[in-house]
Amino acid sequence: MNIKSWCVLVLASLAALPAGPVVAQEFPSKNVRLIAPFPPGGAVDLIARTLAPSLIQAWGQNVIVENRAGANTVIGAEVVVRAPADGHTMLLMASSFTINPLVRSNMPYNTLKDFTGVTRLASNPLVISIHPSLPAKSVKELVALARAHPGELTFATASIIGGQRLTMERFREAARINLVNVPYNGGAPATIAVMGGHSSMLIANISESAPHIATGRLRGVAVTSLARSGQLPDVPTIAESGYAGFEALNWFGAVARSATPRTVIERLSADIGRALQLPEVKDVLGKQGLVAAATSPQEFDAFMRTEMGNFERVIKTLKLKMN
Repeated sequence: MNIKSWCVLVLASLAALPAGPVVAQEFPSKNVRLIAPFPPGGAVDLIARTLAPSLIQAWGQNVIVENRAGANTVIGAEVVVRAPADGHTMLLMASSFTINPLVRSNMPYNTLKDFTGVTRLASNPLVISIHPSLPAKSVKELVALARAHPGELTFATASIIGGQRLTMERFREAARINLVNVPYNGGAPATIAVMGGHSSMLIANISESAPHIATGRLRGVAVTSLARSGQLPDVPTIAESGYAGFEALNWFGAVARSATPRTVIERLSADIGRALQLPEVKDVLGKQGLVAAATSPQEFDAFMRTEMGNFERVIKTLKLKMN
């Protein structure tokens, strides 16, 4: 073969290879799974099911929401880490995902090495609410009641150790009261437990508590943002209830396996970000007290690392461990 023939052969072979943009366009080639590591009815489940119709239109593939609750989000995360690293399986997570490695010594995966951020999804303040039979209508009265009955009042949370638990522990320390945590596998079971009188109070996402506060099945005591929530305008903040500067926001995000091609991660982030800006999506989330908070993958990775640093300081102070 002469030089000219060899060059023609090489150029023909190169032309047959797919270009970078074409490779990126091959995603998605099948159904996309959104793994929600909590039961149906909670904030993560709501976000996933609100986004799904818009993502189906964007991708031309089915988007399936799978609830894989248990082990403080570890079960759902394991589903993702065992799936192919092609972007077709994502974990929609809450802050407990980044708290787990700080409180567990036997994690079945490495949170920072095995996963990469796709985008932050939304954030919202939490609300402390109590069973209507409890003789307290304000933070001041609740604190007085807890001091009169140390170790007798319980607070329900959506997970063993997550953002809700740590926020309540911060408030407990600030108020110098003794409360007992009762964890559940998700916001819906925790809410049902308090409404049924099985736990004294609840700290949860506004989306999970507001409807029941409106009907009187729960009594709202305080929200954890610096400003009052538009969903619960009559419920004061912890800051205005005698604890100046107290603020804690819950957040949610999407992660995928770290070995996923960057072109796919970037497309996932961009498409989810566009979906979060759709009026119909913002309207549904807004009615539940959730504010869309899309970021780039790089920004979300940095955010998670910062949050882990903040959580670690609180966890060390409280000496919290799961095993």
